[in-house]
Amino acid sequence: MARRGTSFNCQNCGAVYQRWQGRCDACGEWSTIVEEGAAPPLPGGGRSLSGRAKGRVFALESMKGETRDSPRTLSGMAELDRVTGGGFVRGSVLLIGGDPGIGKSTLLTQACAALARAGQRVVYVSGEEAVAQVRLRAERLGLADAPVELAAETNVEDIIATLSQSGAPALVVIDSIQTMWTGDVESAPGTVTQVRGSAQALIRFAKTSGACLILVGHVTKDGQIAGPRVVEHMVDAVISFEGEGGHAFRVLRAQKNRFGPTDEIGVFEMTGRGLAEVANPSALFLAGRDLTAPGAAVFAGMEGTRPVLVEIQALVAPTALGTPRRAVVGWDPSRLAMVLAVLETHGGLRLSGHDVYLNVAGGLRVQEPAADLAVAAALVSSMTGAVLPADAVVFGEIALSGAVRPVSLTGARIKEAAKLGFERVVAPASADTADMRGIRLTVTPHVAELVASIAASAPKRQRKPTDSDVER
Repeated sequence: MARRGTSFNCQNCGAVYQRWQGRCDACGEWSTIVEEGAAPPLPGGGRSLSGRAKGRVFALESMKGETRDSPRTLSGMAELDRVTGGGFVRGSVLLIGGDPGIGKSTLLTQACAALARAGQRVVYVSGEEAVAQVRLRAERLGLADAPVELAAETNVEDIIATLSQSGAPALVVIDSIQTMWTGDVESAPGTVTQVRGSAQALIRFAKTSGACLILVGHVTKDGQIAGPRVVEHMVDAVISFEGEGGHAFRVLRAQKNRFGPTDEIGVFEMTGRGLAEVANPSALFLAGRDLTAPGAAVFAGMEGTRPVLVEIQALVAPTALGTPRRAVVGWDPSRLAMVLAVLETHGGLRLSGHDVYLNVAGGLRVQEPAADLAVAAALVSSMTGAVLPADAVVFGEIALSGAVRPVSLTGARIKEAAKLGFERVVAPASADTADMRGIRLTVTPHVAELVASIAASAPKRQRKPTDSDVER
């Protein structure tokens, strides 16, 4: 039987149990359940003589009334402001996660320096590095002259007491929340109870003082922010910093945002002087593409309100295995299986005896179904050996019947393609294609027509010479 005032919490998902067990029933992980002390009591939770919690009467208001936009503070980085919805909101709390070494501290150091140079008070609290290490990073980035206040501290009570002096700062960065601890919780730093208690105390300070708080969170091997899921519900915005180790660009993506959209992205490029903002991501993703190789199609996608052009590469090769291999990078594997089934059923391609490799060039992850037609075009091009036109972009959603469905924001996709010098669009018919801006439109209502048009331009395969031909 568990002792009074203690519980057993999973360090991976935050599930609570009354006794220890080897495997968590919620997330399926082994050896992640740890005994911890009770969570800290909620503020103002006084009790009466009868033992029931006392409450206060509050006023109820009508839904009809005057509304005002939340005041925002620009960070000085346009890509970061785009993801947050137009800047930092006073009293808001943001949780930023990313793989180790992806550039979270670099991004926040640059944002702090830009905001401090604008005359705002900014405090950077590091629980993982010493002040000297933070200064070395600032010197390497050329930001040592920025009036950012630094501290290396992990006790939440000491941090709140220090920040409360001389007025609340405009921005506070806590790097990271897993290293913080509060005296109200009898658990080791990094445990679920400590992370929850520390985050609750810091969020309470941000809401009462009006300071914007940014919490840095570690991620698990699955890419999810480590710690209890309740922390993500406590904060106002959850932002992930993504990128591949072999590529120089980084993508800032909002997964939750109470003060802005969640489909916007910010693109950065890692350089020797830190992270540089990329105003035109399409030019970055299309740089260095091979115009003469089959199996490559340019997809005009949308990331929020921003159109992005990326190259989708496919390789279809005969297999010697009983089960063909399907390898996907940057796209949904289930979506690829569906496109392959449609091409084989309605397009007449025999892909069951071939290995299929699909890659989104540049490391970007495409999530919208509008990439179905571009993926199909790349697969057919690789299968037949036909080279797709270098000045054409492809987009459209494929149904299970083989029909190609129109997608949203067609005009924005065409405008971005015209700006980068493309002259053709392969897409389904849509009302947004009225203004083509001098680009030729090839309407593709069915995948069978796509397969036929690409196969017609494929080079004729020469017959291999036989022994009789050699004797002659």
